[in-house]
Parts: sequence; C-alpha cells; structure tokens
Amino acid sequence: MPMDATTGKALMRAQFKAVREGLIPGERRAIDEAIARNVAALPEFAAADAVFTYLSFGAEVDTRELIQRAWEAGKTVCLPRAVPGTREMRWYTVQSLDRLVRSSFGVEEPPDDSSREVHPADFARPVALVPGLAFDREGFRLGFYDTFLPAFPGASIGLIRACQLVERLAVRDVHDAPVNIVALEQGSAYVANR
Repeated sequence: MPMDATTGKALMRAQFKAVREGLIPGERRAIDEAIARNVAALPEFAAADAVFTYLSFGAEVDTRELIQRAWEAGKTVCLPRAVPGTREMRWYTVQSLDRLVRSSFGVEEPPDDSSREVHPADFARPVALVPGLAFDREGFRLGFYDTFLPAFPGASIGLIRACQLVERLAVRDVHDAPVNIVALEQGSAYVANR
C-alpha cells in the first residue's frame, strides 16, 4: 500500500531529526563553522545588501556566525516572526540578538514592531539562509519555507550537514520550491536557477 505524503513527510522528519540530534556537539560545531565559511565565500552572500535568515534553534545548522559576519559587512539582517495560525512569516530587521522574544514553539523571534518590518523586495540584492531537516541534490528540502521561497526575489541558500543530504527526497508537495544553492561543510553547490 503506497504511503501518503503526510505520513511520508512525518516519517522523514523523524528520521532526519534523529540524524541531526545524533551528532555530538563538538562535531556539530565544527561542521557548522565550515558551512559558515563556505556560505561567507559565496559571491551571492558577499554581494547581498540584506540577509533573510533564521536564528538557529536546537540542533539546526548554527546561523549566529553568519549573522555576525553580515552585520560586520554592513548588511541588513532580517529574522522571521511566525504569523499565528498560518504558515506565513513576517520579517523584521535586527541589529542585535538581545531583544528577541521566545515564541510558543520556543524559537527566538524579533518583537512585533511594525517600524522594523521589511519585505525581501525592499532590497536590491537579498539573500535567504534556509533551514531544513534534509535537502536533496535538486535543492528541495524537508522544512517549512514553502510560502516564502517561491516569491523570494534573491538567491536562496539551504544550510545542511552532509549527513542530512539525500539524492532525492521521496516525498515532495506541489508547493515545494527548491533553494538555489545547497551549502555543506565540504562546499556549496548551485542546484536550481529560478
């Protein structure tokens, strides 16, 4: 009997959460530092005027070093805030990580301050750093950015450890959009041009 998409994604999420959680902290930290170096070396990141990024939580690929590099290079850093009851995100500029608030999911988010709300189209060269439990070699991911990526006007970079990269995700939704680049500890690969 074939597996439906919801069941398939739930099983894949459990599998890749276990893989991600199975890395020892020191190993995870070294891998994440290599990923950050590879992303910082990308021409898309260097040329970006704004970085739309998640703030890593739990065992996700750590984004703090890239956020710091972006600030040091004079880039605008934008973090998401989930819109309750939807899969939508609103984006806010941040100059530090000191005044974030914890969501009901435990994720640190910027405060809901309309004077800091921005949209990717407000910038000439935005880049997005995208999390995922898994990515495949075509840039598709197991994650929740399906409402954000299709309309994002800049380069999107998926951050993933090699142990979470698969040849092709077994289950995809019609709403899924690939990232343009998958960044690993061994380097980065251009996978999709939109």
